[in-house]
Parts: sequence; C-alpha cells; structure tokens
Amino acid sequence: MTLDALIFDVDGTLAETEEVHRQAFNRAFSEAGLDWHWDGETYGGLLTVSGGKERIRMFSPESDDELIGRLHRRKVQHYTSMTASGALVLRPGIETLIAEARRAGIRLAIATTSSHASVDALLAERLDWFDVVVCTEDAPVKKPDPQAYLVALERLKLAPGTCLAVEDSGNGVRAARSAGLAVVVCRSAYTEGEDFSGALAVYPDFSAVGLGDLKALLG
Repeated sequence: MTLDALIFDVDGTLAETEEVHRQAFNRAFSEAGLDWHWDGETYGGLLTVSGGKERIRMFSPESDDELIGRLHRRKVQHYTSMTASGALVLRPGIETLIAEARRAGIRLAIATTSSHASVDALLAERLDWFDVVVCTEDAPVKKPDPQAYLVALERLKLAPGTCLAVEDSGNGVRAARSAGLAVVVCRSAYTEGEDFSGALAVYPDFSAVGLGDLKALLG
C-alpha cells in the first residue's frame, strides 16, 4: 500500500505533555480560589475523557459553562507559558521519523483535541513541518469520535487507505479506526495500560522505529 501521509496526535504522542497539562490545571484552580487538586491518579482517570473542558465537567458536574470556560482559558495560558519556557521536548525518535518522512515526500498532519494555542506553544518553529493542523477549534467533537481525523483527511485531500495515524491512547485508536485509518501506537506515561485493540503495532517510543518499519506494517 502507498503511504501518502502520517497523521499525528499531539499530547502523549509527539511529546509527554500530560504532566504539564496537569500542573497547568492545578495552577488555574488555585488562582480561582478552588480547593481542587488533581494528583497523578486523579488526572489519569480523567484522561478517559478527551478535552480539557470535558475533564473539568467530569470532575465537577455541577460547574457551569462560564466557570469551566474561564478555568480552561487560564489553564491554556499556564500551559503555553510553561511549554514556551522549555518544559517539554519531543519524544524519542519523533524528530528523526518526521525528518525521514519529509525526505521521502510523505505529507504530515496533526489531528488533536488540543487547542491551537497549545499546539503552537509546543511546536513553535517546527509547526511548518505539518501540511495540515487540525485542533479542537476545527473539530470540536472529541475523540473517540473520528471528526478530527475526518477533517484532516478532507484538508489533505487523501483517502484514509493511503494514510497512517500515530496515537498514544485507546480513544485515539478508536477515533482513527472509525475514520478508516490504520493506526500505530506509541504508549505514553498516562496510557500504558489502555486497550489498543485495532492498532497495527504498539511501541514504547519511536527510538527504534523508522519509516520503513511503518511501511512494512501496511504491506
């Protein structure tokens, strides 16, 4: 099968972002005078739901939309500031894989439930690696719904059978498969024990995985 594009998730896939997200949420809660604190176990449970606002609502169902929106906006500000200060690096092997794909003329895209601000902060000058960037503003229905992948495919003007999704979560796998995409998984710190049924392969990271390995999976 021809491989025309790689479509990447962001959080946990391109970088181990979730711990920085967790800290940013806690800073927003503290500033708002709330006694909420998400430790690692609590946050890991909330990650079964895609989207920051959705996680706040899951944690505090009685909260109104105005409070949730205000907390989430402040959280994004904290996250982008922490990321811009160098709190995150790309996961092992990701930059090498992307460089290899670009040399081979394979197009690159992002399909994430994160905001454009968060993605911009993480990738900065590397954002131009990607032909298409689909964030929550472009596809507001969160994974495991396939909307983000469907929008990415539409903008790439490619059929799902010529693309491969790269994910780190069970929700991401289900979203990609629902869009008709083959998918590989790079397990992240918060998704280690999730169900990745339907993925072609599951890796600890991409340090020993090259473009040829991904092409071989597709046959």
